[in-house]
Amino acid sequence: MKKIFNYSGVALLLLFISSCEKDLDKLNQNRTSPTAIDPVFQLNNAIINNSFPGSTLVYEVGIVQQMVTPNSGVLTGANFNQDNRDITQQLWQAYYRNVIRNTKDVISKTNALPDRSNLLNMARIFQAYTFMILTDNYGDIPYTEGGAGYTDQLFFPVYDAQQTIYTDIIKELTEATAALNAAGKIETGEVLYAGNIDKWKKFGYSLLLRAGMRLSKADAAKADQTVKAALQGGVILANADNAVMRHDANYAGPVGNTLNSTEAANYYLTEPFVNSLKNTNDPRLSAIAIRYKGAKSGPEQTVDRGTTLAVDQIGMPIGYDNAGIIALAASRGMSSFYEFSQVDRRRLAKLTSPVFFVTAAQTQLLLAEARQRGWITAGTAQGYYDAGVKAHMEQMALYDAASAVPAAAIQPYLDANPFNAGTALQQINTQYWIASFLNGPEAFANFRRSGFPALTPNPYAGKTIAGTFIRRLTYPNSEISVNTQNVNTAVTRMGADNLDTKVWWDK
Repeated sequence: MKKIFNYSGVALLLLFISSCEKDLDKLNQNRTSPTAIDPVFQLNNAIINNSFPGSTLVYEVGIVQQMVTPNSGVLTGANFNQDNRDITQQLWQAYYRNVIRNTKDVISKTNALPDRSNLLNMARIFQAYTFMILTDNYGDIPYTEGGAGYTDQLFFPVYDAQQTIYTDIIKELTEATAALNAAGKIETGEVLYAGNIDKWKKFGYSLLLRAGMRLSKADAAKADQTVKAALQGGVILANADNAVMRHDANYAGPVGNTLNSTEAANYYLTEPFVNSLKNTNDPRLSAIAIRYKGAKSGPEQTVDRGTTLAVDQIGMPIGYDNAGIIALAASRGMSSFYEFSQVDRRRLAKLTSPVFFVTAAQTQLLLAEARQRGWITAGTAQGYYDAGVKAHMEQMALYDAASAVPAAAIQPYLDANPFNAGTALQQINTQYWIASFLNGPEAFANFRRSGFPALTPNPYAGKTIAGTFIRRLTYPNSEISVNTQNVNTAVTRMGADNLDTKVWWDK
């Protein structure tokens, strides 16, 4: 009897152990964390992180002489025409790590899902847009294998030639935009257009127009063909269709965040930019600028000192370091250099300001140039030009109600500064420069492509560039040290890894 009890006890113990072991695998399971994510949220991550980083103030915005800082150190860049790879790497890292990685994964996940075809093609369009910014800034870049470290474990991507990249970007934009289907699943969860297929198509074709115009000097025949296709597809012609990232208190715009924190008192509107607006009585100057009269320091740049009147604005001259600008301000009878005009960080550059990727103003002005070149026959160059200027003036209100340009001021400005066919390309692209304010990468790209506005080179004596203007950004040190062979191949093909080397389409 005792043995029976003993055997029974052993059996019960084994049953208990077996039961415990059966549930051990559940101990390491996190029942609250998701094991999968809807790829639409990854597209949103990509869109949100495409807002231009604060580093664009150091180079792109400075190169085109819209804003400048007299300070060196961490802010060294376009102000002194010097290479600062701690800054040039920031756009590269932000876009590859946070945008391309996500778009690549969305494309990989949705490629075999017919019911997510619209999401697939939205990701293709947005990826093409991001790659365009990267190649415009750096030249040859990882494209075919770019961002594939996460999806395909390709950790040392090859660099594609920019001409090859543009050929594929145009193909991607053409195919993906045409494939968007209003009868398919509407991706209402995406943050750019809430799944609106018509607006996504206009965005895609507007990017196609931009890509085509970028080739105006490198391949005029391809540019002509691409521009025609974009216009036929239908582009953004009204501000209601602008591609814009809206920011809020929980996710501040990077440029606004920079200008409202550590660099609040360090960046100033340039003399060329302020004078360009001031000399034509442009009502946008009052919408953009503020000057703090009598300010002797950053803390003294207070609301009660601020004036937004156009007549009061004084832009900071280009080419002065900190000591030089202090002496210049004193020679002009100013209290300090803190009195020079700034972009108004309580209106245009506030933390919650929207970031515009592609706008009706930009698209209308590109169409004006395309019409002037004879690449399209619809409409007139003046009609597109006037519509572009008007659209940007109306866009000011979308930053802040206090930046709205009075409707009654728009036509008088156009009448006083009429379109002139004899100087059309200069006039159109000077307006494009204004319309791309705060979009540093696009202003930089179009300045190199068109040669306008006609800016005087930065005269700073300590520059390290051989030419007159910076033509590209340099590769990150992390790429040079880790992906050395592929970087060297790109440099051999493209030219030296410095600020002087021109990208392929920059003729």
